[in-house]
This record gives sequence, C-alpha cells and structure tokens, in this order.
Amino acid sequence: QVQLVESGGGLVQPGGSLRLSCAASGFTLDYYQVGWFRQAPGKEREGVSCISSRDYSTYYGDSVKGRFTISRDNAKHTVYLQMNGLKPEDTAAYFCATAIEQYYYCSVHGLNDWEFDTWGQGTQVTVSS
Repeated sequence: QVQLVESGGGLVQPGGSLRLSCAASGFTLDYYQVGWFRQAPGKEREGVSCISSRDYSTYYGDSVKGRFTISRDNAKHTVYLQMNGLKPEDTAAYFCATAIEQYYYCSVHGLNDWEFDTWGQGTQVTVSS
C-alpha cells in the first residue's frame, strides 16, 4: 500500500520549534519532489515548502521564509520540515505530498497542490501560549 506518514506535530509556545517528518511506505521518496502544505480550519490549503529530488533545490512560501527549512535524507527515505520561530498563525494541519519531476518543478514553479498526487493524513501543529 502506497502511503505517506507525517509525524512530529504538537503543541508549542510562540517562538518555539518543531521538526516534522514525512516518510513513505510502499514506495521510496528518493525519486519524488516532496512538498509540505498546511490547512487551518476555515482557510484554504497553503503551500509551505518543497524540495527537489534531483538537486535538492527548495521553495518556501512567503509566510515561512527565513523560519522554516526543508531537507531530505535519502538514506533514511525521509523529508523534514524544521520550523523555528513559530507563530500562532502557523497553527494548522500539515501535510506532505509527492509529485514526479518531469514537467513540473516545484522549486521553480512554486507549490501547485494539483501537481501532487500522493498525500499523507497530516499532523497537527498548534502554536499557543
């Protein structure tokens, strides 16, 4: 069964940090670009970050630039999202997703969620004092 599993969410105070992980079962992440998206209640899904499988180039949404860092460890077949300087407005369910790199390159074209075809179930991040 092909699936993605996110982990690492939780409750954190403003200014704190969390590291989210995205792992795959039934396939390997190594050959896919991986994106992180988030969705807060009553809001549209927002692209957060993505990383290429070819050259590890990255893309960040404006709201997280300078605070979040995406990385991948192909030896562990895992993609990480390090989130620092968390703000209450970062509160959301965070999802990872994969897309092939053929005609769409998220690091160049930005995060188009319709290009991603395998999604995880999400992990909740709550930033509150």
